[in-house]
Amino acid sequence: MNVKTFVILASLTLAPVVHADLLSTLTSSPAAQAAAAALPQDQVVQGLKEALSKGVQNAIAQLGHDGGFLTNVSVKIAIPDKLKSVEKGLRAAKQDTLADAFITTMNHAAEQAVPEAAVVFGDAVTSMSIDDAKSILSGSTNAATLYFQKKTRAALQAKFLPIIKAATDKAGTTAAYKKFMSKAGDYTSSFGSFGTLAGNLTKTESLDVDAYVTGKALDGLFKMVANEEAAIRKDPAARTTDVLQKVFGAVAK
Repeated sequence: MNVKTFVILASLTLAPVVHADLLSTLTSSPAAQAAAAALPQDQVVQGLKEALSKGVQNAIAQLGHDGGFLTNVSVKIAIPDKLKSVEKGLRAAKQDTLADAFITTMNHAAEQAVPEAAVVFGDAVTSMSIDDAKSILSGSTNAATLYFQKKTRAALQAKFLPIIKAATDKAGTTAAYKKFMSKAGDYTSSFGSFGTLAGNLTKTESLDVDAYVTGKALDGLFKMVANEEAAIRKDPAARTTDVLQKVFGAVAK
């Protein structure tokens, strides 16, 4: 199914007059128009919501497990930019283990928080109004993702932060960070300007690791949601429920 067909289907969630206008404008197939028009509006709304729900569930499933962030290069949480110079110096000093431990613990903390997004996203889908659907349809190709960001980011941040804090405490992320910085300071005399920089950082830089990981976890989650939205718009063919089969199947005929 292409994007045009998906838009035709989803447009049925709007007012009946708009349905007719969009159907007549966006498709030249009388059979597709008749099949779509014959579907009950509540069934079409349910189908649209199931499609979006499935997309966010897939995004959560891809990230919310051991290695979900760490092994996914597109969302892997790296050492903060302001510590890149320190990381570079430590790796030059053959202290890769310290840098890798810091990175690993941050990513595992994010992986533990992501499953909490399911309920928040579910509430956003359930409360989606006809106006919300209209905005998504008339918006950009990532309009649904932007809708989810607006509706859920604050709630997700509130849920993620304590989980990430507990995970980083348990995994020793803060300890890893302190060891990372302390070890950098140890090389002051041996590595010249790098050592001076590291020594200054250990005294002046204050990094809220938990807030940093929470922000990056949310960025990664919404990036995966955007990928899922793109897939749905391109080809919503994963009809794993009766409703999805009826709704998308009918329009595809």
